[in-house]
Amino acid sequence: MERRPYFVMGDLASNLLVGALVAATTGAVVDGAWPMVLGMGVGMLLGDLIALPAAVLLTTLLGAMELMLPLMLTGMVSGMAAGMVAAGDGVGTSNGTLIGALSGVVVFTGTYLLNGYVHARHRREAG
Repeated sequence: MERRPYFVMGDLASNLLVGALVAATTGAVVDGAWPMVLGMGVGMLLGDLIALPAAVLLTTLLGAMELMLPLMLTGMVSGMAAGMVAAGDGVGTSNGTLIGALSGVVVFTGTYLLNGYVHARHRREAG
């Protein structure tokens, strides 16, 4: 788990940007007349299609291990959340970016906390 500020801030910024981009794209594609399940599925697919190239490009700057899992998860979560909201009442791109950025922060925080817990538990069992 990387703790140097450059990498932590880079991971946070990349999750914010990818989440916002995925949610804005999903909000632009999914219409209020769509069923929520279909909107969620399309959002998840768009999340994967946007997050994977972004992760490949960003791994050269931030490293692959700490970036790939949170970024791909952010893409899927923000796409699914924006897809469901957009199918329910039409989210648009501005509210979509807020949903995506929030999803990115939640996923980033959750993966860092879970990673810290797993490492601490491993140290207790090994020592």
